[in-house]
Amino acid sequence: MARASCIHDMNILQVNTHDIEGGAAKVAWDLFKGYQSRGYGSWLAVGEKLSGDPAVLAIPHVNPSYIPWAGVTWGLRKKLHRFDGHIPGAHRIRRWLNSLTDIWAGIERRMGHEDFNYRGSWKLLSMAPNLPDIVHAHNLHENYFDLRCLPYLSHTMPVVLTLHDAWLLSGHCAHSFNCQRWMTGCGLCPDLDIPPAISRDATAYNWNRKRQIFLQSHVFVVTPSRWLMEKVRQSILAPAIMEAQIIPNGIDLRVFHPGDKDAVRQELGIPKDAKVLVFVASGIIANRFKDYATLHEALSNISKVTSHQNLRFLALGESGDVSAAGSVSIEFVKFTNDPIKVSKYYQAADVYIHAARADTFPNTILEAMACGIPVIATSVGGIPEQIQDGFNGFLVPPHDPHAIALRTNNLLENPTLAKLMGLHGKELVRQRYDLQTQINSMLNFYQNAIEILKS
Repeated sequence: MARASCIHDMNILQVNTHDIEGGAAKVAWDLFKGYQSRGYGSWLAVGEKLSGDPAVLAIPHVNPSYIPWAGVTWGLRKKLHRFDGHIPGAHRIRRWLNSLTDIWAGIERRMGHEDFNYRGSWKLLSMAPNLPDIVHAHNLHENYFDLRCLPYLSHTMPVVLTLHDAWLLSGHCAHSFNCQRWMTGCGLCPDLDIPPAISRDATAYNWNRKRQIFLQSHVFVVTPSRWLMEKVRQSILAPAIMEAQIIPNGIDLRVFHPGDKDAVRQELGIPKDAKVLVFVASGIIANRFKDYATLHEALSNISKVTSHQNLRFLALGESGDVSAAGSVSIEFVKFTNDPIKVSKYYQAADVYIHAARADTFPNTILEAMACGIPVIATSVGGIPEQIQDGFNGFLVPPHDPHAIALRTNNLLENPTLAKLMGLHGKELVRQRYDLQTQINSMLNFYQNAIEILKS
């Protein structure tokens, strides 16, 4: 793939919560490395650095001399991160430690205010060795970024926002499900526990504070799906937009591709005669958006309708013991940030199942398709833009374990159909969702942003 034309060799600073964990991190990391491979100055500034890459920059959380115990509590909070979703209460302890770091921030959180008390955000432009030409921000929630610095940043240089969820549009939640209050001011929130959760209903205050910030900002917006862009156009972010474009996530086709199923299964210790179902997500059981309860019930239903005896479900991204749902064996495979290892589980599978309650444009569906396996997924968010029902997979209603079971059985009992859907999915990813295509589109979008602000 040829390098995208650009007005000069840009210095690009991306911003995200983490560098190597979660869907948004995967997108930011792939772009970060892709820019480096093409000779651009590329850095990634993060709230919590989990890799050892020297071009990943940890955003200063707080000046430890300001509060004597701040350095200690921040260090403990970082160490506890690996236990989120695996040890009950770990996330709550991390939030409590965070509240000790800054007393006023703790008071605000108890009032239900979203936490913007992160002074390190104001040092972003001085963190990279060279002054960036573009700041490209991804997820700005999860307690690391002061959204109030957005007007300053956006009046200093082009700022691109890639939305991976709808948090910027609401009074607290990353996905609003059926609630439409984000369009009119929030308040009277029906569910404060939707991540990022807040303790009291200050959603109207939070919504209005974001609105005021956006009214003072000029940003360039990217979404991976039409579904999310339609929400953006109706939201408080709309007046701040200088230019907007839908740029789908891209997949590294050098890593995610069909493999020798028998050889991969032997390497992973999976019997050749097993029928293997797989799902990939970070913290599957605790992740409210992924709906593990429906998935578990669907697995029980599958065991009742299929004639296959050796059924295995691999939950990649979760630690735990081997269990079962009916006659389906459930095996948990702990999170790994090694894409080659992840691709082997796709290559070993017969069907990929994605039973999300809410999702924007999941990379995992694209990865599964790139590896040539059919997908069964809920028809929510941007997923219908990835799955053409009956062509490269099946779409099912959310919260419908019976539909998942029936469609899974259709594919298990009809290997010719499963193979054809897998081939269609692989070709679709090759045509539309190659990582190099995404990189080219993003670089051209950066160039356009620079030229707009110059004019």
